[in-house]
Amino acid sequence: MSAVVPAHRSGNVGAPAVPTFTEAAKVWAKIGLLSFGGPAGQIALMHRELVEERRWIGEQRFLHALNYCMLLPGPEAQQLAIYIGWLLHKTLGGLVAGILFVVPGALVMLILSSLYVLYGDMPLVEALFLGVKAAVLAIVIEAVIRIGRRALKNRAMVSIAVAAFIAIYALNVPFPLIILLAGLTGWQGDRVAPGLFSGSAHGKGDVVDIKGAVDLMFERGELTHVVPTKWHAPRTVAIWLPIWLGPVLLIWWFTGSASVWTEIGRFFSLMAVVTFGGAYAVLAYVAQAAVQSFGWLAPGEMVDGLGLAETTPGPLILVLQFVGFIAAFRHSGSVNPLLAGSLGALLTLWVTFTPCFFWIFLGAPYIEALRGNRALSAALGAITAAVVGVIMNLALWFALHVVFREVHAMSLGMTIPVFSSIDWRAALLSCAAMIAILKLKIGMLPTLAGSALAGVLLLAVGG
Repeated sequence: MSAVVPAHRSGNVGAPAVPTFTEAAKVWAKIGLLSFGGPAGQIALMHRELVEERRWIGEQRFLHALNYCMLLPGPEAQQLAIYIGWLLHKTLGGLVAGILFVVPGALVMLILSSLYVLYGDMPLVEALFLGVKAAVLAIVIEAVIRIGRRALKNRAMVSIAVAAFIAIYALNVPFPLIILLAGLTGWQGDRVAPGLFSGSAHGKGDVVDIKGAVDLMFERGELTHVVPTKWHAPRTVAIWLPIWLGPVLLIWWFTGSASVWTEIGRFFSLMAVVTFGGAYAVLAYVAQAAVQSFGWLAPGEMVDGLGLAETTPGPLILVLQFVGFIAAFRHSGSVNPLLAGSLGALLTLWVTFTPCFFWIFLGAPYIEALRGNRALSAALGAITAAVVGVIMNLALWFALHVVFREVHAMSLGMTIPVFSSIDWRAALLSCAAMIAILKLKIGMLPTLAGSALAGVLLLAVGG
């Protein structure tokens, strides 16, 4: 017997109507403009708009699509939008959904990045960013706690998280290698102790099934484009790999392997392949490379970029756009710095988000085969546990560079603070922001705004 759906969740009475392409585009634009709050807030927004209010997609199919997107590198919320847009209106629908999810935040981030390089050294702006950095530190710590509660269900998962933290902080093991080893651990661990690894990635609790327009289209046999053919994978690879990597190869051809443009294209293309676990997981690795390896940013500027990304709609991974902008701005050569920075931001956006379309268009038709794969679920669970350890490292890295003016690099890349260089204002603001988020449960945007205002007040009081 089918479950009874509450009236306030079912939207209009009767069978849900299939949206036209124009109607869907308007909704995707709305979601792109309102998608604050990181992936959790963005997924909740899409669930309310697409499942509860409009009934375009059913509850079970929405969750299945989300689980598939969680298997992929890159921002899962944007990939979920691409997936649902593809279900509704084929490839063009997926393109429109994914592009509109990113464009509003990308435009805002470009403006903020330009203002940052032009006016970031003004005392008032520095005071604002002092407060923003403190709030960002609290947000990252809250992310460690939130993800840890979901992922670390037993001692095996805790051990993987601790091992990942030690590997990246004390031993300087590259982030992609940590993800690979964690996945292999989960894959093999499922064979030895399936109770510790299987199903650890996602809960499988009972949910009320709300049938949507997509589900009814499936039942009527109208979604023929979701059935994979023998040429689907080769055709998708032949189309999307050149779209993704073609511009990078052209830039390498015209500017050389040592140019900042080639470095941006090559580095962020690699990040697009290994960004399992969302933006927080990859930021520590990006920060290390951007600050220490390439010399694009100073340590505190990475925190500034994350603060800007937290205040814009769209995926949090837009912080990479800030990194690309600053890198090209400071290594512009004969090109106007603002123009160079804008081109660097555009290139970063291209190689970061184009793969998201590739992953969805390539793999979505096979989602039913992937959905019941227990070993794959176990590998994802171990990767998620490792991500917790990586984010712990990110929180420590941020704390050291926010609260202390000087840090000392030890062997193997481990960093310790110079305790005499503590910034009491940053420490005070960080404690206040953590109390606001963790204890008082104040939202992210109010905490950011309040911390920025407090930074200005401390400047006025203390000079």
